[in-house]
Amino acid sequence: MTLVSVALVLGLSLGQHAPAADPHVPAADAHGAPAAAHGDAAAHGGGHSATLPETMMHHVANGSVMEFPGFCPGFKWNCEIDLVKSTHGGWKFQLGKVTIDMTPSKHVVMMLLSAVLLTLLLVVAASKRSLVPRGLYNFVELLVEFVRGIAISNIGKKDADRFVPYLCTAFFFVLTMNLLGLVPFMATATANISVTAALAIFTFFITQYAAIRSMGPKGYLAHMTGGVPPSLAWLWPIMIPVEFLGLFTKPFALTIRLFANMVAGHFVILALLGLIFAVSFWVFPISVALALGIFMLELFVAFVQAYIFTMLSALFIGAGLVHHGHDEEHDDVHGPADHGEVAHASHAAGKAPGHG
Repeated sequence: MTLVSVALVLGLSLGQHAPAADPHVPAADAHGAPAAAHGDAAAHGGGHSATLPETMMHHVANGSVMEFPGFCPGFKWNCEIDLVKSTHGGWKFQLGKVTIDMTPSKHVVMMLLSAVLLTLLLVVAASKRSLVPRGLYNFVELLVEFVRGIAISNIGKKDADRFVPYLCTAFFFVLTMNLLGLVPFMATATANISVTAALAIFTFFITQYAAIRSMGPKGYLAHMTGGVPPSLAWLWPIMIPVEFLGLFTKPFALTIRLFANMVAGHFVILALLGLIFAVSFWVFPISVALALGIFMLELFVAFVQAYIFTMLSALFIGAGLVHHGHDEEHDDVHGPADHGEVAHASHAAGKAPGHG
């Protein structure tokens, strides 16, 4: 859970908000229209009506306002909580000349909620630990063994257990955020590129740590040449930039893959439901049926994306250990050969059984 806490802090730092509005400028309403213009439109009986793309972005994008059903006053489906007002103007810290805005946003609240729910789930599961696993503990143990299998297949049995705690943290944390995003009136934190980037940065640093510890600083720098020997040193100016860029394409792929897949699913569901308002009310049987099908697919995608993020993280970590493993494999391969040569020499000298 320490990694989860650090990921939350990093996500808070990356997920900066827009600068606070100037008090002399008219405030904007929930749809971005100035209050004065909105008032003029309302005076003429028009008002601002959000378009379908605006509504989709409002539900997917991050923001400082959370919606929920409740009494505000009287029962409404879209009661709002302004997180900036709830924190009395936000949490801002001055670090030299840099202002760090730590005001919680909608996606930050989802991350905190995911961490709390995940902690409670694991604590309850651990309290039911027994010699014969059953119930919730059995389910959690099954998922942990699943993640450990991913680590062993991509990192190797010898080094896998060192990285299983991080991989389990990433798997459960991403999975919880993905599933919370499918609950009505919740939001998908993994649909925020700042969140996925923070998680990918953790994998990046752990990958570099594994490679440096495995190969040593000298070997780590040597592998930046792409395996080109000193006799072809004239190729190093080409290979070194390529290898250096390759260090960052891996976390970039992790970031974009998770972010794009989670955003796409929600856009498809909202677009299908939006056909009811954009085309005709009578298309609702088809729209709802298709949206329900995509929603069920999103449940599957929530698990798949958590698996892919964990698997690719293990794959990148294992790639940094491949040189270390190659040296051991080299010794293992040559061991039997040396033994065979000794046996052959003994046989030639007449020392083998049958030669008296």
